[in-house]
Amino acid sequence: MKTVIIHGQNHEGSTCHIARMLAGKLGGELKEFFLPRDFGEYCCGCTLCFQQSETKCPHFEKLDPITKALDEADVIILASPVYVYHVTGPMKSFLDHYGWRWMVHRPDGRMFQKQGVCISTAAGAGMKSANQDMADSLFFWGVAKIYRYGCAVSAVNWKSVSDRKKAEIEKKTDRIASGIKRENGRVRPGLKTKAFFHVMRMLQRKGWNEADMGYWRERGWSGKERPWKA
Repeated sequence: MKTVIIHGQNHEGSTCHIARMLAGKLGGELKEFFLPRDFGEYCCGCTLCFQQSETKCPHFEKLDPITKALDEADVIILASPVYVYHVTGPMKSFLDHYGWRWMVHRPDGRMFQKQGVCISTAAGAGMKSANQDMADSLFFWGVAKIYRYGCAVSAVNWKSVSDRKKAEIEKKTDRIASGIKRENGRVRPGLKTKAFFHVMRMLQRKGWNEADMGYWRERGWSGKERPWKA
């Protein structure tokens, strides 16, 4: 199993420890990227990725190693501490760069066989909205199965997290890891994803953007082909 973690911060705090704990239970190959250390550019809104190609993005070369890691992974873990009830700025900026990969444009077919996990922590609250920020992108990329884990650690660093809370985290990550392993290699998108794909298929058959329409036609998605196995 191949796992990639996108960390929404540079420091190795509670969120990082939980993400690594889960990845360790999954086993296999692990790649990690820290934001903004490994990618810290802001989307400039040029729309070239939508209208022409993602390769036209001024930040394409910097982002490409992470894109390749996402494509090769079986499991994508997006991990961010809560900043004012949402993900960190670097995580938001990172996700902004993948608007062209949403189902309304040019989703990668491999995403429909992947599993994703959204992990967020806070001393108090805000995990639900932070996880939603990340889950939105995973869903619209087409990721077949998405887990969410928000944890109020009642601490400002991992060392200060109580033993009781760490035991709770161990149990929760055990359950998530078990579910991921059970579905690995055979996960299929749910009805919501399939329904949204169908709506996007109808839009692409009419079309308003030749880059997107051509992409769907080449893969047969405008017709009977689908990016998941029957």
